[in-house]
Amino acid sequence: MNSVIKVENLSKMYRLGLVGTRTIAEDLTRLWAKFTGKEDPYLKVGETNVRAVKGRSDFVWALKNVNFEVKDGERFGIIGKNGAGKSTLLKILSRVASPTTGHIKVKGRVASLLEVGTGFHPELTGRDNIFLNGSILGMSQDEIKSKFDSIVDFSGVERYIDTPVKRYSSGMYVRLAFAVAAHLEPEILIVDEVLAVGDAEFQKKCLGKMHDVSEKEGRTVIFVSHNLHAIKILCQKTVILNNGELFASGDTEEVLSMYHELNRDVKIGADTEVNNLNNRRGKGIIRFTSIDVMDYSGNSRYAFEYGEQVRFKVSYKTFKEMKGITLTIALMSGLSRECLTLSHFEITKHTVEAGTCGEAIVEFSDLNIKPGEYPLYFELTDSLYNSHSKDVIDDLTAPLIIKGGDKLKDSDFDPAKPSGFFSTPSKLILNELNENIIEVKNL
Repeated sequence: MNSVIKVENLSKMYRLGLVGTRTIAEDLTRLWAKFTGKEDPYLKVGETNVRAVKGRSDFVWALKNVNFEVKDGERFGIIGKNGAGKSTLLKILSRVASPTTGHIKVKGRVASLLEVGTGFHPELTGRDNIFLNGSILGMSQDEIKSKFDSIVDFSGVERYIDTPVKRYSSGMYVRLAFAVAAHLEPEILIVDEVLAVGDAEFQKKCLGKMHDVSEKEGRTVIFVSHNLHAIKILCQKTVILNNGELFASGDTEEVLSMYHELNRDVKIGADTEVNNLNNRRGKGIIRFTSIDVMDYSGNSRYAFEYGEQVRFKVSYKTFKEMKGITLTIALMSGLSRECLTLSHFEITKHTVEAGTCGEAIVEFSDLNIKPGEYPLYFELTDSLYNSHSKDVIDDLTAPLIIKGGDKLKDSDFDPAKPSGFFSTPSKLILNELNENIIEVKNL
């Protein structure tokens, strides 16, 4: 298979702060270096893009020495945390931005869906925007007319096609935008996190379309997403970007395992400090200090067999007096992000003084959910129905992975059917304030 995209030592540097604040001396130094054929001296000052660490330089590398190849007809995934450099990479691949150093070779026509509604005029109707956006992407008027009905049918906004798109919801926007891009028939289709907006049905429709574009039409698809389940379903090859650098590349199954390990090193473990996380909500009256996912023997894990016991060990600290403590754990759908099971555990009903540190272990027995990946949700609050003084963390750990096993084969459970909202046996087996086993039913 021939390469349609080849990235060699690709780097992208940005200057932090306001635009146009560089001094005349710096401009002259840059011009002299360029005139004499020397490297820009300010490129040596830049730092790697580590968001959690305050840098000392005014320059930062959004991408640093990235190398990979994409073969013709391949479905290629790009994953990484927010700020890892994924969108910057796609902008360079789409020729929206240019690299600071390195080379990129793209063979074929590229269609990019980088942002919702890019190329749409809010005052124009959906019909007019199909022709406008299609023309911007390189389609002829005759080509757009021949595919118009298919575009409208795929988008599912037929009833509102003659309504100005400024009245569309974000979901309708992305439906129409994706429909136009998907019917462009490019050699390379680049999609950036489009599934984050649409509903579950549309997400499956998009994945199916991207699969057909590659499998049946032999075109190349580059897909960026935080949805690892979607990456696993669609992509053959995947790369991980971490702080602007290439962390891993290869077959999707292997790379996803490495990504889980990367997240696990950062987020899972009894010694993990979570006090400084940004992806949390709440009043700060109580805070998680660590969260660990374990098996029955107490070993930290994230992958379990169907029906196996799973334990969650949480540590917390109170910063004000609280009238009781309740822990909530939820398993979310990997694709639609809908809540599948929600469990509440009353750690104590009594008043807890400020500065109290505690620990609780919750056990889920017979976790009979179909194989897949399930993001986790954790919440601490003072009572079951008080939504004020709490700490909420989404996606703190790597997704819980359920694999098939002997119990699945011997059961009458049909993994092809949707799980829906369900209750699973669970109990609070230890807490610092009361070491007696407390049976807790799902509410």
